[in-house]
Amino acid sequence: MPEERTIIEYLGRSDYQNTWDSMKSLTHNRNVNTPDELWITEHAPVFTQGLNGKAEHLLTPGEIPVIQVDRGGQVTYHGPGQLVLYCLFDIQRLELGVRTLVTRIEMSIIELLAQYGIKATGKDDAPGVYVEEAKIAALGLRIRKGCCYHGLSLNIDMDLSPFERINPCGYEGLVVTQMADFGVKPGLEHTGRELAGILIRNMNCE
Repeated sequence: MPEERTIIEYLGRSDYQNTWDSMKSLTHNRNVNTPDELWITEHAPVFTQGLNGKAEHLLTPGEIPVIQVDRGGQVTYHGPGQLVLYCLFDIQRLELGVRTLVTRIEMSIIELLAQYGIKATGKDDAPGVYVEEAKIAALGLRIRKGCCYHGLSLNIDMDLSPFERINPCGYEGLVVTQMADFGVKPGLEHTGRELAGILIRNMNCE
């Protein structure tokens, strides 16, 4: 019988490359009995460019490193004060298609934000979560052997200026926002654990 317990780990501030390598290793080595995991973390400033990322969306990265990664999507920014939640799910075991997976992740973020009085929505043509027209959370996944890794980032209380050095997620002029802009500054670990709990419920993987 497959193990259904989901492990939640708080990594603190982690090195992006090392964390990515660990995700790939876990996904490569997992089997039908491997529990799903959710990793709560934040990173030092880094731009990550997705598999189909176009160089034209990197405007002026300057001293911030750029890492080419194996998730979908274009370029995004990670930095202190941004919650990154890595989702290591066996979606085959959960009987979820990719579109359903993405929708449930977005719904979970929207549900979390609603608890803090922030009304957010998704967009059919642009993955992620938005408050009006400003993006507050980004999404990027890799599917391998029926399992996913990478995950989501939610802006809590951070320096948003590095987003001006890129076309966020490949959209020129896209405005980026954060929870702090709405007077909400919850702790990163606390928010990560809240969101992890919502995700587990919405993925039916308690």
